[in-house]
Amino acid sequence: MSETQRQANGAETGRVDARVEIYDPPMCCPTGMCGPTIDPVLVDVNEMVLNLKAEGVRVERYSLSSQPRAFFTNREVYRLVQERKLAALPITAVNGKVFKVGAYPTLDEVRAALNGSAAD
Repeated sequence: MSETQRQANGAETGRVDARVEIYDPPMCCPTGMCGPTIDPVLVDVNEMVLNLKAEGVRVERYSLSSQPRAFFTNREVYRLVQERKLAALPITAVNGKVFKVGAYPTLDEVRAALNGSAAD
């Protein structure tokens, strides 16, 4: 789901990559899908990630336990974690803008955010 840039005459000039970043709480592995009992929410998140990637969206997941630097380099994510601690996680950003805090978004919510129709 990449946006297409258009020139003034309507001709397509190229594609702008859409980007989704998910800042996960500490988990045992990058997807949290391991062990004898798997959280069904994480299965849905994995499915969402696979669908978005199939649509051409660049998706990055960051784990607080293994990639803490990512949490410090995004100012909004850092502020939210400072204020709400682990209750802020997961945090999802679309094209650099945080749009969901404290819960994973649905695929429809991410698609709406990618299309610019998600509420702030």
